[in-house]
Amino acid sequence: MNSNQDMNSNQDMKEQEEKIGFLFDLDGVLIDSEREYTRIWTEIEQRFPTGTPNFAMKIKGQTLPEILNSNFKKEDHEQIVAMLNEKEQKMRYPWLPGAERLLKEIADAGYEAVLVTSSNDLKMQHLREERPELVPQFKDIVTADKISRSKPDPEGYLLGASMLGVNPHRCVVFEDSRQGMEAGRSAGAYVVGLTTTLPASDIENLCDKIVKDLSEVNLKMIKELINMQNV
Repeated sequence: MNSNQDMNSNQDMKEQEEKIGFLFDLDGVLIDSEREYTRIWTEIEQRFPTGTPNFAMKIKGQTLPEILNSNFKKEDHEQIVAMLNEKEQKMRYPWLPGAERLLKEIADAGYEAVLVTSSNDLKMQHLREERPELVPQFKDIVTADKISRSKPDPEGYLLGASMLGVNPHRCVVFEDSRQGMEAGRSAGAYVVGLTTTLPASDIENLCDKIVKDLSEVNLKMIKELINMQNV
């Protein structure tokens, strides 16, 4: 390798070290939908009892196939999916405080973000219809249909980091569910936990920083936290 190649390689390594990746969960982080999903899954579980206490809260962050296969009889899956799809198509997706502003701040600064959600492609199609301005904010999207293992497995967040071309240790994950925070931590990312779904006492051992919502987050803060962690 000649001197020019050495310089280029060193420059590439320096740029890789300076890059920061942003990985966002969707429900309960960017859009206010978790209370509605709690109601929907409570109704489904009342019709198809699982015997699992606090069922609607315990499944948060899991993909639909995992929820079905782990909790319901196979002969009931078709009816459950139909019931869920019908209710999802009537949902609205209001922004949570600070979400739209933070995504714009990230883009304006020249950084990139990936959406990592347990939602499937059908739900994402409805999201595009309801919030057409949201999806273009992301370089790419990891849905349940793109992975084989759902949260708390880190597969989704590792895939998101690779889409950004950023080392997971230089990524920040924004999550509201225990499963999602475990996934982010297992991926090696810096995890910001939102208390939009669970109280701080339930998540304090799973994340590096706790905030009420994204209104308490700004780009300067994240850059400082990531750089401190990677010293």
